[in-house]
Amino acid sequence: MRVAVLSDIHSNLVALDAVIAAFDSIDAVWHLGDVVGYGPEPDGVVERLAGLEAVGVRGNHDAAACGGREIEYFNPDARAAMEWTRDAMSSTTRAWLEAQPERRTEGDFTLVHGSPRDPIWEYITTVPIARANLTSLDTPYGLHGHTHVPVAFRDDDGRVEVISPARGSELPMDGRTVLLNPGSVGQPRDGDPMASWLVIDTEAARCSWHRVGYDIPAVQAAMTAAGLPSRLVGRLGHGI
Repeated sequence: MRVAVLSDIHSNLVALDAVIAAFDSIDAVWHLGDVVGYGPEPDGVVERLAGLEAVGVRGNHDAAACGGREIEYFNPDARAAMEWTRDAMSSTTRAWLEAQPERRTEGDFTLVHGSPRDPIWEYITTVPIARANLTSLDTPYGLHGHTHVPVAFRDDDGRVEVISPARGSELPMDGRTVLLNPGSVGQPRDGDPMASWLVIDTEAARCSWHRVGYDIPAVQAAMTAAGLPSRLVGRLGHGI
């Protein structure tokens, strides 16, 4: 089975559609939360994921969009975008977001947004944090997003190996415990503005990271027309 793993789409339908168009023989779609927030098309993104029968988990922006207190921890730009999202999204979108669990297990894979030990909020950005979360995993493989940066943390006989994948990078899935971050579809922050995602091939026992360009100026124009914060508009073109 080939699974596309998407994270941090952030209401960016143009980026999501570019990723979908680049799919090659995909059997399933898993998402790791933050489906909404920042971008201009929350309803369109949720409608597209529902049409793909995607399964996944709730992120902090998704929880905030449904009225959660998570919004209290957002910076001013993120909060303004979330307040807009709350007003703009439909009841159908809200119901879909509310139905997403904080954690999901799919075979050998644990799906969370933040981290296995704190599914909503913790950022896995350092080796000590990765080590603690590798230890807490109940499955061989953990999938997470939240940082908007593609990366893998793999247990190597007690040492944590940090893997920073480039476009097209592959990683064998050989039974060693590993945390996999696909990067962000709609708000990359690794210095590359192209949409990022992960493909897992369970039969070949490997995963690979992918990037695709999309019409960033069109999304920026839609964000500006919606009155979303200018800083969010600008950073989209730089991947930061």
